[in-house]
Amino acid sequence: MKLSEVEKVSKALADKTRLRIFQAISAADQMTCSEIVSMRDVTPATVSHHLKILNEAGLITCQRKGQFVYSQAVPEALLGYLRALGKIAAAKGKRAKKLCQPERREPVLGP
Repeated sequence: MKLSEVEKVSKALADKTRLRIFQAISAADQMTCSEIVSMRDVTPATVSHHLKILNEAGLITCQRKGQFVYSQAVPEALLGYLRALGKIAAAKGKRAKKLCQPERREPVLGP
């Protein structure tokens, strides 16, 4: 996972409402926007905004079936994120300094 992807997932999960929405979707097989609205006491527009950010971060997928859009968690994305964080935490010396400094090209954190 690239550092930019780690940042995107981190930002997506840093918001309390998004984290709770992601938690609810992860606990269920799939959820519609209206199910999330009823559980979380937020407006449909707010849920839609948060779903868009979670989708762009790769944490969920959204699929239209008839008039409803179903959201599902992508467990592999979270596992990749956790592996990347582990590699960042395990980095020592020169590599750790390199990760903390902005670079022109994105470093790739491999499998």
